[in-house]
Amino acid sequence: MTGSSTPAEGLHGGFGNHFSSEAVPGALPQGRNSPQRAPFGLYAELLSGTAFTAPRHANQRTWLYRRQPSVRSGPYAPMAHALLKTGSKDGVDIPPDPLRWHPIPLANESLDFVDGLRTMVVNGDPDAQTGVAVHLYGASRPMGNRAFVDVDGELLLIPQEGALRVTTELGVLHAAPGEIVLLPRGMLFKVDPAVPGESVRGYVCENYGAAFRLPELGPIGSNGLANTRDFLAPHAAYDDGPAQPWELVRKFGGTLWRAPAQASPFNVVAWHGNLTPYVYDTRRFNTIGTVSFDHPDPSIFTVLTSPSDTPGWANCDFVIFPPRWMVAEDTFRPPWYHRNVMSECMGLVHGQYDAKEEGFRPGGLSLHNSMVPHGPDADAFNKASAAELAPRKLDNTLAFMVESRWRLRPTAFALNGGHLDKSYADCWAPLQDNFKV
Repeated sequence: MTGSSTPAEGLHGGFGNHFSSEAVPGALPQGRNSPQRAPFGLYAELLSGTAFTAPRHANQRTWLYRRQPSVRSGPYAPMAHALLKTGSKDGVDIPPDPLRWHPIPLANESLDFVDGLRTMVVNGDPDAQTGVAVHLYGASRPMGNRAFVDVDGELLLIPQEGALRVTTELGVLHAAPGEIVLLPRGMLFKVDPAVPGESVRGYVCENYGAAFRLPELGPIGSNGLANTRDFLAPHAAYDDGPAQPWELVRKFGGTLWRAPAQASPFNVVAWHGNLTPYVYDTRRFNTIGTVSFDHPDPSIFTVLTSPSDTPGWANCDFVIFPPRWMVAEDTFRPPWYHRNVMSECMGLVHGQYDAKEEGFRPGGLSLHNSMVPHGPDADAFNKASAAELAPRKLDNTLAFMVESRWRLRPTAFALNGGHLDKSYADCWAPLQDNFKV
């Protein structure tokens, strides 16, 4: 693609800021968004991520200047996908038990990103613009001349194994494990293994609610957690190859639809706005923690939040547990045993999670719904209870949590696909009553 770039080559930064980029000098109109004749015979097209009358500070939109408008496609027809689910209606009722899944190996057949999606847990309703879903992806081949657009929600890609090359209407992003990619609702993209022939695997958080934003810092002050300048948007890039047939796949109302197109949809030569895809390197996250006593709430590790209509009760929080120093005095340093009004779905990118040193493996998943008790396994409890409380660096680890105010329901595939850890609760069985008077 002409004009493509990688994050290391100096992409724009600043989450939510206004950007502009052009792959051909002079392609971006000056002073007018939609002139009578756009430069170089391009078409002006507006992509709106919020209602036109949203408050100015919350309004998200980007102007695209493209070789052909996106209306140029054939009629859509249903596309079957047995394992991609949407909203609470596609979940299964379960008892209030903790659940955990082993990593799911890649299928033997050759799959691209779309075909390799597997929905694990869901809640909410995209038509009501509430809720979230957590999917797994696994791919061994590129998408080729296939592009995907999710109208139901924005997508947060969390690579776990293998690097990705993500082509979007606004340009190209690269992401390896330890980085995340945020794709706005309604934006066309395709996901390919960055290394041809390499298999990739990871997680996807699909957010039906309010768009992800940075959390408020409150008493933390003006610095800490994720910094706006570290969210990197792409340079403009367009497909300058010969016209050839493409397939457009659209997720709309929980169903996949497909349509033919006679040319590449990645034909945007210039753009400006604040509705953009981003890549973020979690190594740039500035962790905040105690320097006196007690283990802080996991909310202190929030990277992005999708708020609900109740302040503090998020539609979805995306939280990470990266390398960090542990220095608290007279403190049980792993997470304590707890019950939470929020429902928690966790994944592990690499290393060990300090509360589950055995059994929770990279590529796996766990689910602790609202008020379901959970916490360190017996080995982690015994080890942490007897550990010398010297400063310690928790290193070579990256776990994450998708947290929602609504109950998360696993799919039939999650429960019956052969990867559910049916002995998960055994990790707490050795805990004894140690009460002594």
